[in-house]
Amino acid sequence: MRRVRLTLAGLVSGALLAAGCTLPALVPGSAEKAAAPGTAPTWRACPEVAEELVGRGAPGMRYECAKIAVPRNWGTGAGATAGPGTGKTFEIALLRARSSKQRDRIGSLVINPGGPGGSGVDTAVYLSFGQAFGGLPASITDRFDIVGFDPRGVSRSSPVKCISDADLDASFGADPDPRSQESFDAYRTLNQRVGRGCGDKYGDQLPLYGTEQAARDMDAVRAAVGDEKLTYLGYSYGTLLGATYAQLYPRNVRAMVLDGAVDPRQQLIAGSESQAKGFERAFGNFSRWCAANAGRCPIAPDARAAVTSAIDKARVSPARGADGREATSGWVFYAVISSLYTESGWEELARAVDELEAGDPSGVFALADAYAGRDEEGNYSNLFDANLAVNCADETEKPSIARIRELQSQWRDRYPLFGPSLAVGMLGCVEWPGQRDPYPTGRAEGAPPIVVVGTTGDPATPYEQTAKLASMLGVGRVLTWEGEGHTAYPQTTCVTDAVDAYLISLTVPREGLRCPAR
Repeated sequence: MRRVRLTLAGLVSGALLAAGCTLPALVPGSAEKAAAPGTAPTWRACPEVAEELVGRGAPGMRYECAKIAVPRNWGTGAGATAGPGTGKTFEIALLRARSSKQRDRIGSLVINPGGPGGSGVDTAVYLSFGQAFGGLPASITDRFDIVGFDPRGVSRSSPVKCISDADLDASFGADPDPRSQESFDAYRTLNQRVGRGCGDKYGDQLPLYGTEQAARDMDAVRAAVGDEKLTYLGYSYGTLLGATYAQLYPRNVRAMVLDGAVDPRQQLIAGSESQAKGFERAFGNFSRWCAANAGRCPIAPDARAAVTSAIDKARVSPARGADGREATSGWVFYAVISSLYTESGWEELARAVDELEAGDPSGVFALADAYAGRDEEGNYSNLFDANLAVNCADETEKPSIARIRELQSQWRDRYPLFGPSLAVGMLGCVEWPGQRDPYPTGRAEGAPPIVVVGTTGDPATPYEQTAKLASMLGVGRVLTWEGEGHTAYPQTTCVTDAVDAYLISLTVPREGLRCPAR
C-alpha cells in the first residue's frame, strides 16, 4: 500500500520507546489559532503535550507551542488568481523545547523524524529527554532550542485523514506476497478503494501535500522561530525534505544534518527494490546475530527458517489473540519489519516468533501495532494517510499492473522475505488519483557543507544512498556508522561527537570518517 520511508532515530528506553515509525499522534488540547502568513506566531506554554506522550516533561525543559499559517500552494503566491489551494492556508503546528540550562544560545535546531507522516512535535518532546533516554545530548540542548513541526497533512498540521481503520487493518493484515490472481486482485481493489476515497475527499488539493511545498513551509518555520539561517536535523524522509530545502534556499542554511539518506533521484521501482535489498540485508544480519547468540534468541539457529515458517503457517492457520483478532501473515510480516528498525528490536522479534509458535500472538501484535500506529481499540493515527499522500504527490513513475506482477515474481527470487511486498506495495501510488508535484533533484549551489549520515546496516534507507545524496547536493560530506538499524545520531560517541561539533561550531567531519558499531 505504500513506499516505506519510515522514521526515526532509535529513541529507546521505557516509555520513550519509539522503534521505526511508532510515534503516537496525540493532539494537544489547545485552542490557539494560526498566525496569518508572514506574522510572528504567538507561543504558549504546552506542558500537556509531554504529559500526554510520556507522562511527564523532561527535567529542566520548558515546552511552548504555536501554529503558523502557510499558503496551501506556494507556487500560486500572493496575488495569484488560479491553481489548487489559491488564497487558502494550511496550519503548521510547532513545539519548541528549551532547557533551563541553556547558555550561549546559537538558535533553534529544527527537526523532522521522517515518514513521511512522522510528527516533529512528538519527536521534539522525545529528543528533549536527553542522551540517557536516546535523546539529544546536553551539549546540544544547552545551546539550541529544539523545534519540532508537523509537516502539512501530518498529525496536528491540517491533517490528511481519508483511510478508514478497517481498510488499514485489511492492508496490514493482507498477505505480503499475494501469489494467486484472486488475492492480488483483492489487494489491488483495496488500493483502488483507498485512492477513490482520498480523491473524493481532497480532489485537486492532493498534489499540495508534496515535499517541495513542505520544504517551502520550512522556511516559514525558520522565520517563525526568528533565525536568520536554518539549523536542521532530518531523519530518513526528513533527509529528502532537508535536501529539497537546501536546493530552494541554499543561502538560508546555517547547518544541516541528514541522517538515513534518501536518494532523491530514485524513482518508484528503483527505490522499492533498494528497500527490499536493504531489509533483506538487515534480516541477514539479524539471523547471524541469532545464530551466534542462541541464549538470547529462542528461534536459533535458523532464524530465517523460523520466520518464514511463521508467515507460512499464518497464511493457513493464524493464531488468535485474546480479543479474537487473528495474527495473519501480514501482521507477522510487519512485526518483522518493525523489529529491524533498531538492533534492540532483534531480541523482541525472536521472542515474539517463538511465542507465536506456542499459540500466543501478543508479541507479534505489539511489534506490528507499534509500526502501524494502531492503538488497543484498533484506531490509527493519520500517519499512513499522510505517508501515502506525500509519497504519491512526489512520485511520477507509474508502472503497469503487469510490470508489478513481473517484479513481484523476480524480487521473490532475489529478496524472498521482502521483495514481493515491496513490489505489490507500489500499487498504492499506481492507484492514487490526482496530479503529481515532483521535487527538485539538483545541486544546492551556495549552501554550506551538509553532513549526510549513513548506517551500513540500515534497512529502510540503505547505506548506498548516502553517497548519492551527498553527491547530488554537491556540498555533502558523508559520515558513516558501521552499525545496525535505521539512522545513527546520537547512538555512539563517535557519531555524536562529529555531529555535535558540526552543529555547534560548524566543524565539518573529516572526509571518509567511519564510526565503529560500538
